Amino acid sequence: MKKLLFYFFVFSLFTGTSIYFLQYFSVSLPRIVRFYVNDFLIIPIVLYSCLQILKWSKNNKNYTLGLPIILYLCFVYSLLFEYIFPKYLARYTKDFVDVIVYFASGFVFYYLQKAAK
Repeated sequence: MKKLLFYFFVFSLFTGTSIYFLQYFSVSLPRIVRFYVNDFLIIPIVLYSCLQILKWSKNNKNYTLGLPIILYLCFVYSLLFEYIFPKYLARYTKDFVDVIVYFASGFVFYYLQKAAK
């Protein structure tokens, strides 16, 4: 159970990278995969990376990210990628479902982190 968060991180990283390359090479993917899976996976990838850096910098192998920090990161991603970037960059579009997906993946990370203790 201790490695559950690490396995989820590796799975997320591999899956997200695979989807990115499949899209790059114009492989047809279902809409839910094209538009939402990577948005779901990015929050746990970022949170796990931050967690490992904080564990190392605080020299505390038992350090965990609290729910307010996780929710804050989800809020920042939502604000940046669903409100600010779409105003100025054509590559980004507003999608309220992405906000829900960011927060859902934040809660998944929180519960996996709790289970890994």
